[in-house]
Amino acid sequence: MTVSWSSPVRYVECDQQGVVFNAHYLTWADEASNVWWSATGLPWDTLTAAGGEPVVKASTLEWSSSARWGDTVTVDAETEKVGRTSATVRFTVRVDERVCCVVRNTYVWLSGEGAAPWPDDVRAKLTASTA
Repeated sequence: MTVSWSSPVRYVECDQQGVVFNAHYLTWADEASNVWWSATGLPWDTLTAAGGEPVVKASTLEWSSSARWGDTVTVDAETEKVGRTSATVRFTVRVDERVCCVVRNTYVWLSGEGAAPWPDDVRAKLTASTA
């Protein structure tokens, strides 16, 4: 399952040459993650009611080309891998069909006692969303 989020590139997200500053790709992945969590059947209020919350343990970014001021970016989010204690989501940032960056976030479940395996119902929904 792939879900998408999009936004125009704002001036504040760019350097003086009009090229998007690298950190904003992570911000866009975070924005798209809210759409992705909801699409998996796990909106944020449902997750926090389950006694914990997913947190980003690691992020990687791989750039292909620059997004620029005046572009509209679309971020396609899809579940790449689900394990017992983590899940990896791939966020492909593109302008039209041109890929600018791929962000991979690895999420872990954090309860009041620290990192823990996914609750069974959460893991079932994550697994069902795997591409």
